[in-house]
Amino acid sequence: MEETISLKEIVEVMKKRLLLIIALIVGAALIAAVISYFVLTPTYQSSTQFIVNQSEQDPAAQYDVNNIRTNVELINTYNIIIKSPAILEDVVEELDLPITSSQLQSKIEVSSAENSQVVTVTVTDPDPQLAVQMANTTVETFQKKIPDIMNADNVKILSEAEMQEDPAPVSPKPMLNIAIAIVLGAMVGVGIAFLLEYLDNTIKSENDIEKKLNVPVLGIVSHVADDDIQMEQVTNEVNRRGRSGFSGAPKKSVQKQ
Repeated sequence: MEETISLKEIVEVMKKRLLLIIALIVGAALIAAVISYFVLTPTYQSSTQFIVNQSEQDPAAQYDVNNIRTNVELINTYNIIIKSPAILEDVVEELDLPITSSQLQSKIEVSSAENSQVVTVTVTDPDPQLAVQMANTTVETFQKKIPDIMNADNVKILSEAEMQEDPAPVSPKPMLNIAIAIVLGAMVGVGIAFLLEYLDNTIKSENDIEKKLNVPVLGIVSHVADDDIQMEQVTNEVNRRGRSGFSGAPKKSVQKQ
């Protein structure tokens, strides 16, 4: 026989385990806050841009679509070259960085919009000043060495990375982490509540008996506590003494004079 659960039963289960759900939500939020503010190291980003174009072009001539398409195709190659050891080893040496070229590569992200000749180089590092230096040095080194590598001088820097007065970290994002933790805590709490309810096979009501035995309930034997029995005995005794005193009271005689 297939069992179904109604919306009312779902609400009852959640109300029954409400403290457990709230505890998991609060606990998850506190853990996320502690990790975000005290455990994770803040990181900063700095970006610079360069454009891939023709090095020598007549100003009076019209733009050639084929040349633009060729430059766009070159960007995919340039994206690989700029993160290669041929470029990054010089950056590490020039800035005297305490990391290897492969570690520097993991800090660099190169991107470009579709069919765009503009390339953005973004560097992420715990030190905002160092992130600016690495971004600018990487693009400058790439611009110097690309003529020897590709025999082409078609890279021009559009904008350099600059140090902001009050840089804001890009990660971690405490509020976002806490919000995600609250949602996950609520989901886990509701899941555990229904799991505990599913594993609880004790009989608590007449409906549970009917569901498990498929027979109607004919009668109920109520549980009487000891305090209720003592109170009942005291009440009966008081009533008995009250009736006895009322019936045995002496009557006054009235004499005629």
